[in-house]
Amino acid sequence: MRITGVDTHILVDPDFDVGATSSAQDDIVVEIRTDEGVTGIGETDVNPWIARACIDAPGTHTMGRGLAEMLLGADPLGVEDLWERLYVGSAMNGRRGAVVNAIGAIDMALHDLRGKALGKPCHELLGVAVRDSITPYASLQPDVSSLDAYRESMIKWALDAKARGFRAIKIEMTLAGPYAHKGLLVPWERSTEVISAVRAAVGPEVVLMVDVQYAFPDADTCLAVVADWVEFDLFFLETPVPSDDLDGCARVATGQPIPVAAGEWLTTRFEFADLMDRGKVKVAQPDIGRVGGLTEAMRVAEMAEERGVTVVPHLWKTGISVAAAVHLAAVVPDCPFIEFLPKELSGSALRKELTIHDPEIVDGKIPLPTEPGLGVEIDRDALERFERAAVALTS
Repeated sequence: MRITGVDTHILVDPDFDVGATSSAQDDIVVEIRTDEGVTGIGETDVNPWIARACIDAPGTHTMGRGLAEMLLGADPLGVEDLWERLYVGSAMNGRRGAVVNAIGAIDMALHDLRGKALGKPCHELLGVAVRDSITPYASLQPDVSSLDAYRESMIKWALDAKARGFRAIKIEMTLAGPYAHKGLLVPWERSTEVISAVRAAVGPEVVLMVDVQYAFPDADTCLAVVADWVEFDLFFLETPVPSDDLDGCARVATGQPIPVAAGEWLTTRFEFADLMDRGKVKVAQPDIGRVGGLTEAMRVAEMAEERGVTVVPHLWKTGISVAAAVHLAAVVPDCPFIEFLPKELSGSALRKELTIHDPEIVDGKIPLPTEPGLGVEIDRDALERFERAAVALTS
């Protein structure tokens, strides 16, 4: 079997909001075709036009090549070897960032293709399953028109998620920083009342996480505020300080008892080594597309296991990434949850409509997949509709 083509699909939600900080509004889907008619699909979380350039660009020398040209004619079953070929062959294009993000979509598609070709679900080819089901946590999206609306909508979302069977939820507590909601500027101390209200509403049996999305300017500010959050029994505190402030991250991680989680923006195991060793996080959050695909996410998980660090994958795209995270979690020993944006609770048409046969929740858990590959399919009508929206945006 040989690779005969690499197709890239740029997708846009026609109702995207340019003022929103949500990468669920666009996507790049990669399809890898073979001479035996087997096709694999993958996606990644990055500006899709930039990712397409990394994939489709021609190269003029051995380490500045485009990704697609390195795949044509290759055996698609040698997935891990192909990752190394792509990383080394594009090394002078950056070694990080969008190049690795684009490799992530390709790698995801190759894992899907290999599973389909061999008639096995991806997790059987990644390792030995250590659990028979995966526990998702629901990410909640509040109304941001005022603090009162923020609090009440967060409670509503939390109770809705609990009623749908979720055993864990994560609230976005973003009052400052790059994700700040422009209509909601209140003192950080007010965030404590929101978390308290959500905890009271869902009860002690629901696992509760808080994501502040890089909001605190420094470790001292963070430590002063989150001292009041210890009583809420939080599973983790996500991205408390700017992504590049590893020393500040370490201070927060070691200066209070709530486990610190981070890693959604990082590419490759090398950046995660810094995050775990210097940043001292207790929870690593590789985004499977961004980090470099399932191949690299598995390497991150192996490093985390060596260091006693928990893995909870980040994802914010479509059912393709959800499926990839399920397969990863199936074989990683210390992976108690995956992030999950339910279609019913999402405002993204891409999340709701692009894929069919998505992983489904049964009694609060996602059963171990049995279908070959990732086990998810694209709705072709939806794909074409979202592609037309992308073309209209740039024409």
